[in-house]
Amino acid sequence: MASTASPVESTAVTEYRGVAPLRAGQGYSFLLRRLHSLTGIIPIGAFLIEHLISNSESMRGVQAYNDQVKFLTSLPFVHVLEWVFIFIPLIYHGLYGVYIWYRGESNVSEYPWTGNWLYTAQRWTGIIALVYIAYHTYVMRFTGVHLMGGGYNAAFSKVWLDFQHPWVVAFYVVGIVAASWHFSYGLWLFAAKWGFTVGEQARRKFGYVCLALAIALVGMGLYSITGFVTTPADQVPIIEHD
Repeated sequence: MASTASPVESTAVTEYRGVAPLRAGQGYSFLLRRLHSLTGIIPIGAFLIEHLISNSESMRGVQAYNDQVKFLTSLPFVHVLEWVFIFIPLIYHGLYGVYIWYRGESNVSEYPWTGNWLYTAQRWTGIIALVYIAYHTYVMRFTGVHLMGGGYNAAFSKVWLDFQHPWVVAFYVVGIVAASWHFSYGLWLFAAKWGFTVGEQARRKFGYVCLALAIALVGMGLYSITGFVTTPADQVPIIEHD
């Protein structure tokens, strides 16, 4: 007697292991996440690149670095530019990023796929980068000689003095690596979510571009640090603040 049970039809499902679906989101969540993604690229990512390039002047000596800081701090409406294009986007991106990190779930132990590791790395490098940026901003912007008030001649010495502590140098290295990775992989996510890379092949190729960018940014950061730690003490004028 033939079975009357309906045969189970198999459906081919393409599974991209470890890659979270690029959901459109709903309501305010969609807008906030898109804004979070955008601010990570413009202006924060652009500022990161500019900042690493500017700091590379440390390899050219004390005066070259101080002149670069003088140029940046003497821009018209510099305080407005600082808040609109640096502080406000950083505060929003950082706080909302912490919210996303808190709400997210890591399951690399259950699903140790590449995408899951990348997702986990993106979360933790974001937290590390946030702590690093907060420390760097506080020390360079709000302590000691006030660079924005004409104290640019002390710019090199401020960093040089900070780097006399080995733990600070190590902290900067970790922070630069974290920030470089977080931005570069964030750029890959941005391109995927905003529809600039369509299809697995395009995303894979752009992934190599982003990996090269991360390596280049880390290289620039280490290059800048080298300029400070290799400068002899007799070449660094120590300017005390009032």
